[in-house]
Parts: sequence; C-alpha cells; structure tokens
Amino acid sequence: MDPEVVVVGAGPTGLTAACSLRSAGVSVRVLDKADGPAVTSRALGLQPRGVEVLDRLGALGDLPQRGLAVRRVDVNVDGRPLASFPVGQLTRLHGPAALLISQAEIEGNLRKRLAELGGSVEWGKPVTDVGADPDGVTVTTGGEQIRTGWVIGADGAHSAIRKAMGIGFPGVPLIERFLLADVHAELDYSREGATSWLRGRKLLAAFPLPGADLWRVMAPAPDDLPDNPGPDEIVGHLGSRLAEDTGGSIKSVVWTSVFRIQRRLADTYRRGRVLLAGDAAHIHSPFGGQGMNTGMGDAENVAFKLALVISGRADTRLLDSYERERRPVASGVLQSTSGLTQILVGQGRASRLIRDKLAIPMLNNPWMQRRITDKASQLEVSYRSDSLAQRWLPGLQPGDRVPDRELLSADETVTRLYDALGPQWAVIGSPGLAAIARDRLGDVMALHGSGDSMLVRPDGHLAWKGSSAASLHTWLDSTLGRPALEPSA
Repeated sequence: MDPEVVVVGAGPTGLTAACSLRSAGVSVRVLDKADGPAVTSRALGLQPRGVEVLDRLGALGDLPQRGLAVRRVDVNVDGRPLASFPVGQLTRLHGPAALLISQAEIEGNLRKRLAELGGSVEWGKPVTDVGADPDGVTVTTGGEQIRTGWVIGADGAHSAIRKAMGIGFPGVPLIERFLLADVHAELDYSREGATSWLRGRKLLAAFPLPGADLWRVMAPAPDDLPDNPGPDEIVGHLGSRLAEDTGGSIKSVVWTSVFRIQRRLADTYRRGRVLLAGDAAHIHSPFGGQGMNTGMGDAENVAFKLALVISGRADTRLLDSYERERRPVASGVLQSTSGLTQILVGQGRASRLIRDKLAIPMLNNPWMQRRITDKASQLEVSYRSDSLAQRWLPGLQPGDRVPDRELLSADETVTRLYDALGPQWAVIGSPGLAAIARDRLGDVMALHGSGDSMLVRPDGHLAWKGSSAASLHTWLDSTLGRPALEPSA
C-alpha cells in the first residue's frame, strides 16, 4: 500500500516528523541513504525546546538521566579566565534544563518510539529522483518507485530532495574548515559544561561527553593543514593545542571530522507536495547548539499540520503557515550564531580587541546571562501575528508557547499538559468549547481552567483564546478552511 508520507532522512528532524505523523495515524515510510544508524555523537546540545519536543512525542525516556546537565561555559583569553557563564539552569520561561547528550542517543530514542508507533527506518535507500504532480509525488530509490501523497525532505545540508525540486539554498561560508574530534583525554577541567581558550586568532573548545574522560575538542583548521587532513593530522593539531592551552593530553580517539561552517537558508520550505525541514532548509554555525533543536521544531510544526490536511480536516493552505512560522525562526538562528562565530573567531585586530575587552567580559553580567540563556533555550519562540496590536500585548497570546503544567481533566484526573498534547490538541477551560474544537480537529482533550479558554496546539503553542463559541468557530474556519469531513455527531 502506498504511504501517505515519505520522510527522507533519519536524523533527529526526519525521525521527529515520522513519530509525529505516526502518532496521528498517518502511514509513513522513512528512507535514509546510510547503511545503518550513525554511532558518532555529531550534535551535542539538547536545548530546553528540544527536550520538550521529545517529551510531547513520548521519546524523551531516560535521556535526562544519561545526559550531562549543562552548568556553565568558561572562557579563557591569553591563558587567563575572563568569563564564566552559567547555562542550563531553569529559566524564567518555566521549561526543562538543557542537556549534553549525543545525537546518536537522541536518534536511538526516536527510532525506538517510531517502532512503538508501528514505523521503521529503511536504510541503504538513497533517493535518486523525485517527480511531483498535483495529485502526489513519485520517489525513486534504487530500482523502486514509491508513490506517495507528500514528501518531507529532512536529508541534510546536501539534500537530494531540495536539489530535485530546484529550491535555491543561498548563503556564504563563515569558516572554511573546522576540526573536531571526540577523544579520551587527560584534562583537568570541569565536566559541568564547555570550556574555551582564545589566543589571538586561535580558538580551542572542549565539551564533556557522557562516559569516562570523554571530551569533544574542536578548533579552526590552521592555514598550513592539508585540504583533506586525515585523522592523525586532525588529532595532532588538536592535541598540540590542548597541550599548549590546558596542559592536557589525548589518550585515544573515538571519532574525527572536518567540516565547513556555512550560513544558508532555503528560498522556500515548500514546493507543492514537497516540504523541507532541518538542515535541508537551513544550516548555520554550531556555536550556540541550535541546529538540531531548530530542525526538531520544524518537524513537529509541519507534521501536525500535514496530519490535519491528510485527514481531510484542513485544506492545503494550512501548510503555508509552516514556512510563515518556521522560516523566521531559522533566519534568527542564522543571524545569532553567525554573530557569535564572528565574535569568537575574530579575523582582525580590532574585532579581537572588541571580543577580549568588551564582548566576553559582558558574559559575566547577570542580565546578559539571563538574556542569552532564554534566547538559546528556544522557549521564547513565538508565532504571534505581525500586527503591532498583538505583538506587544501582555500575557499569553495566540502563537506563544504555553508552558507545561499540571491540570485537571474532565474526569478530575491530574494530567500534565504535555502528556495530553501530540497528536492531540487541548482546550484549557470550557468543555463546550472543547467539543466544538473536537468536531473540527479530532482528538482534543478538555482540561479545567479559569478565565478565557485556551486552545493549545499539539506543538505546545496557543492557537486561540476566548470565551465565545462564535469566535472559536470563526478561528477554525479561517485557519483550517472548509472541512472535508462531516462533523462528528
């Protein structure tokens, strides 16, 4: 039987999308060109937003117990400590703590959840052609042609889906080459967070990883390193920097990599029945730990909307809101991570002077610490209207994230909001308004609340609030379009 959606790419973005769709009852095939699951760590930072996405999916599991809690970032300049920045603490936004956890571990939990939902990943399936028409999409992988209604391209920076659809990916390189290695090292520094050492144009950073004396060490490649350095050359340079700046030494090597830091944003996130998410739509500097979390946010957003369209509860114009909501998020991440990279890896004497005398010392300022922590958490992400009237209204407004909390359900059972969401919606307030929402949206949990009722989306954002049935009907009609299903009795 033809799947309703083909997801290309089995990284965190693709797996998040697949789990979200399967939990909504959508049939999915997940294709990945790799021979099997990755075992290297790659991305490390699971921000509070990413923790919440996994929580709503039922894929968080024991990651908080297996990961390292992020406590601080220490910055040393010219051999002396210059800033100590506390991170990972609970924010005023009432979210979970950030974690240092391997991307491979996160993917493992997502694959386990996908299996529980009746799905799986098909490995060794590179996509060689995509043919889209008004009625569906034909995906070619090897000698097989798969007919499907929709495709989500979550296949990374070199996305075959994006290229097949002719979607532009403009941008610029920020740093030509960056060296990275996961190593067992003798390093007498705190394992409660990251430490970096700056010395002129030189930068070295070390991140603790779960496991005995395991660290990720990274630095820009020197000009005299070969274009395609081997593991010995990568470890040789990183080891010499580690010895110079810390007195530490590398004992053994788990993994090495060379990558180029780019800043790119797709011209569009959707072309007909093909949608892009994650690195296929945007890539940026890894500084700040935003990439994986942004991709998972893309996936959760597009999946619940696509599920509504496939079920006949919404027309396809609902999918236009995916790019409208998520592309500005990626654009903001590109700007902030690019700025951070340019500050840390200053190329001129003037920029390095500003870095060492102004920018880094400001990290000791408590207000700046709170502001950076809130921004990096991605819990501030909002899809409020662009109208000036709504933009500055106090209190929760449609588009804002609704923090998790314990509430009473219709049968007086204590229920956590995020346990109720995904794929369900929730109405906090009037049971009558919950019944109206249920007629159009399907699964909607009614939860007790006071004041205006709030309709909460599967991704934890406020969709509508008010007390009028007519107002809710108007919102549902304008957002979903003409229903293709008969309302339930």
